[in-house]
Amino acid sequence: MAQRRTHYEVLGIARTASATEIKTAYRKAARVTHPDHGGNAEDFGAVTLAYETLIDPAARERYDRSYGTESSYLRGKAPSAGGYGSAGPSGGPSVRFESNAPRSSASDPTVFVPPLLESPASPLDRAKSIQQIHGAPRKRGIFGAQARMAREARTIQLLSRQLLPALPSTRLVNGLHAPGGGYIDHALLCGYRLAIVHSMLLPKGVYRWDGSSLFRGGKHIDPPRIAPSVHQMQALFPELNVTGWTVIHSPDGNLHEPVIDYARGGEPGPTSTSNVINAINLVRELKMFLGTGPAPNLVDRSVLSRLLGGMY
Repeated sequence: MAQRRTHYEVLGIARTASATEIKTAYRKAARVTHPDHGGNAEDFGAVTLAYETLIDPAARERYDRSYGTESSYLRGKAPSAGGYGSAGPSGGPSVRFESNAPRSSASDPTVFVPPLLESPASPLDRAKSIQQIHGAPRKRGIFGAQARMAREARTIQLLSRQLLPALPSTRLVNGLHAPGGGYIDHALLCGYRLAIVHSMLLPKGVYRWDGSSLFRGGKHIDPPRIAPSVHQMQALFPELNVTGWTVIHSPDGNLHEPVIDYARGGEPGPTSTSNVINAINLVRELKMFLGTGPAPNLVDRSVLSRLLGGMY
């Protein structure tokens, strides 16, 4: 890719592109340029830089000004569905950085949007805004599935011990209604990124994942259908980059078991809507996905409020 191409040209979008259009273009370009899929690392870096600049309204405004153009950025407003409510008046987060400020990191002090001091119009109270874990495994309907609740509790324990201390601005929300029906076990919000996590409990051993099916010894095992929920949440929150992860726990709690063997195209990554992974690699991949996104130290209280509204 030529160095002087604009970010809009890199992604192949118009200057008036919405957040949804930017995200769609990024996913397509990332699949083509990712080194794991035969692409070029330099091209993939240009695509990633273009996305993370244009998806951040403040960075996009600065970028547009650098070309002598007036920013026409308008966040796509998410439709109302279930208990998630609708986007706030701005349609998305509004973060302002100094033009020469360095890129924020996950270890930087947490930034709340709107600030915690703003009380009258704040979408969420202070206590819930600063709380890192929301909700717990609960019954669904009249009869509770004890095995499922125990499995969800194990996932919460894993994330609270291994992930949240490293990403203090991340918010873990447990037990949500899926917009299209069904349930979402866990959702992790960090800046402009959202990870949806489901889980399975399987015997130790070696499993093969080809991107859509899980196999052991030639036997097919159906993982949770997480991709529809990812697509639905992406539609509800166009300002976010949403991915899905299914963590496989071993009966004895060994984080390195079971072992997942990946076919070409099935490797875990941020451009896939349905990743299957063991516990230790879930922590590693989520640290990369959530911690390297734009503004990983940001808590958008409007988005968090809408997520909490989707809890059951």
